[in-house]
Amino acid sequence: MNGGQYEDTDPSEVDLADPASHAERDLTPLWHRLREKEPLHWQPPNGARPGFWVLTRHRDVSAAYRDTQRFRSDRGNVLDTLLTGGDSAAGMMLPLMDGPRHTALRGALMKAFSPRSLSGVVDSIRVASRDLVTEFLERGRCDFATDIAGLLPLRAICDLLGVPPRDRRQLLDMTSSALGSHSEEALRQNAWVAKGEILLYFSDLAARRRANPGDDIVSLLTQCTVEGRRLTDEEVVFNCYSLILGGDETTRLALVGGVAALLDAPAEWEAFRSGRTATESAVEEVLRWTTPTLHAGRTAGADVDLHGRTIKKGDIVTLWNASANRDGDAFADPDRLLLSRQPNRHLTFAYGAHFCLGAFLARAEIGAVLDDLRQLVGTMAAAGPARRVYSNFLTGLVSLPIVWTTSARR
Repeated sequence: MNGGQYEDTDPSEVDLADPASHAERDLTPLWHRLREKEPLHWQPPNGARPGFWVLTRHRDVSAAYRDTQRFRSDRGNVLDTLLTGGDSAAGMMLPLMDGPRHTALRGALMKAFSPRSLSGVVDSIRVASRDLVTEFLERGRCDFATDIAGLLPLRAICDLLGVPPRDRRQLLDMTSSALGSHSEEALRQNAWVAKGEILLYFSDLAARRRANPGDDIVSLLTQCTVEGRRLTDEEVVFNCYSLILGGDETTRLALVGGVAALLDAPAEWEAFRSGRTATESAVEEVLRWTTPTLHAGRTAGADVDLHGRTIKKGDIVTLWNASANRDGDAFADPDRLLLSRQPNRHLTFAYGAHFCLGAFLARAEIGAVLDDLRQLVGTMAAAGPARRVYSNFLTGLVSLPIVWTTSARR
């Protein structure tokens, strides 16, 4: 990628809604320019597609996350749906709610995502991570994206949702296509089909759980009461969709991106491997560095004056985590991977009322893999070209071939 190609380019010439802008280009110079010179940027309309506002500074993005009255989620939270009139799941899916109903449903689900409730899942994650890393170390090579990162987060969220093991590979294929793909053409062809397949799958699973509930989250959704009534079938299915994508895709991309970053930063890898860097800080830096979720979409609930411009009520506003997590006002030396970085106030899990429900689980998964890399791996090197995901919402690698050796200290 050419890191300097946007230094002298008018930002309005870059289409942030185009997946290719994120998959094929390094936008670091663009984010820097916007933060410095145009922190509230207007992305102009493109044909019939409406324009939208772009927030890039850490303090502005975090403030917008906190303000759910002026920056609302209840029409949609990603560009693709907001630009086409709004999300069909608005008001039914937890990330697409605001106010008391959001608080009530989040409270019901938080019990299932508490550290105490997840203790058994975390133990299972550690065993599964150790088994996967050991298996592929013995082979001497793997595609880290598919062989390890593609399996571990999926296993964890499927355990929580009660998805039978026989269905999990099929679900991985669906989730990998729903929000991104390995090429722009594949994204256009497969995304909507994959989304429909995921909804149909959970419609069937929810019907079975409503009739015969278990101790999984799908059963919890079918049985819980929010503001005096049971969730409808649609609400259950939409929230299953949200949980499977949030629990699988983002953690998978963080894991792959973390390993890719270690390949590019041998001094950081050696500091971590030798024990000079703690796992906890390394996890947070991997989350900041990779920022798998590029943006969050909002709709202005009122006129907002900011940086000398006015966001009109009803306008689409995008909060760019990818830029906020590299803001020099929030992070020292932001464009350098520092596994020992503290404090680390990244926005990878969003902020405020919509802070990621599965943050504890994601941290546990990344920590388990990093611990196994530290303890079991001697050397790592790229074994072929990596391939990026095509998406304007997610970022990361769909393929990362590596060769590695077992540590002599094992």
